[in-house]
Amino acid sequence: MNKQSIYGLTLEQLTAWLSEYGHKKFRATQVWDWLYRKRVTDFSVMDDVNKDCIQLLSDHFVIQTLTEHVKQESTDGTVKFLFKLEDGNLIETVMMRQKYGIAVCVTTQVGCNIGCSFCASGLIKKSRDLSAGEIVEQIVKVQQLLDQAQLDEKVSHIVVMGIGEPFDNFNNLVDFLQVVKDHKGLAIGAKRITVSTSGLPDKIIQFTDADLQVNLAISLHAPNDELRTKIMVINRAFPIAKLMNAVEYYLEKTNRRIMFEYILLKDVNDRKEHALELAELIKDKKQLASVNLIPYNPVDEHSQYQRSDQEAILAFYDTLKKNDINCTVRLEHGADIDAACGQLRSKKMKQSEEDISDQDRFALG
Repeated sequence: MNKQSIYGLTLEQLTAWLSEYGHKKFRATQVWDWLYRKRVTDFSVMDDVNKDCIQLLSDHFVIQTLTEHVKQESTDGTVKFLFKLEDGNLIETVMMRQKYGIAVCVTTQVGCNIGCSFCASGLIKKSRDLSAGEIVEQIVKVQQLLDQAQLDEKVSHIVVMGIGEPFDNFNNLVDFLQVVKDHKGLAIGAKRITVSTSGLPDKIIQFTDADLQVNLAISLHAPNDELRTKIMVINRAFPIAKLMNAVEYYLEKTNRRIMFEYILLKDVNDRKEHALELAELIKDKKQLASVNLIPYNPVDEHSQYQRSDQEAILAFYDTLKKNDINCTVRLEHGADIDAACGQLRSKKMKQSEEDISDQDRFALG
């Protein structure tokens, strides 16, 4: 029998599951406390839970499904993890120390099918979705690291911006969000969680209707369809007008702020005319919208793209500000390690392939 991750169940789901086997509601709360407050890694140490319940949980669930494969630590305190899943696949998770607390960027899929031409994440196509439990466990693993350091630090913010398109794994994403927000567990406030999407209009509407109260970011990266389609294949299916209609729905129904992410690529999308076009595109949303300008981390496999010059970044920023668009330039983290999302995973997989090729050459004599 394949056992699923216990982290994949919300408290409500765990309570209902245990009830089916005759256990009272308080038993689920006890287990939940051991998982998310004490953060144990073995059912057997849950010493206030009766043996029958422990055995039942052990028969059907596992606590640990991720193992640390590589850990890179930056001089600025950023830590990038390459985790190995039970099926051997690799995913990335990043812990960032910010002025406001500790943020963790999580991955939602093994690989990515969105096809952004500048992105390291899409170098390896999607092979499967992560389960809700595998996404939750990324947060727990980071928190356990902080616990071990005994610095009394806690994961305070989550950004769902790692490998994969979160809205392409919608149901597992929602369960993940319900687990990490639960006030009896990790208790990470909805306002401290941001989900980033490349722009799936139907899912944006579904996300809006789910009323999860978490923040939404849109990976825009271009102000018009011609340019966006060149660098983001998804724009062929969901052009900017359709995307913006979904954004309008989100803004009208939630009255919550929205962020547009914009990676600056040298001589591609970083000119003044692009900034003016972007300002025009979102001017009617500027009361609730902001733009996050992102300096590009070059990827070897995408050598056609380079980081914009500092002067170009500042000029783009100034143009937006002069047109009353709220914007920021993203503070970089982990510049001295494999900074681009998906870069560490791609590098390690490439090394593995090279090792296999070397073995084949030796075998051939």
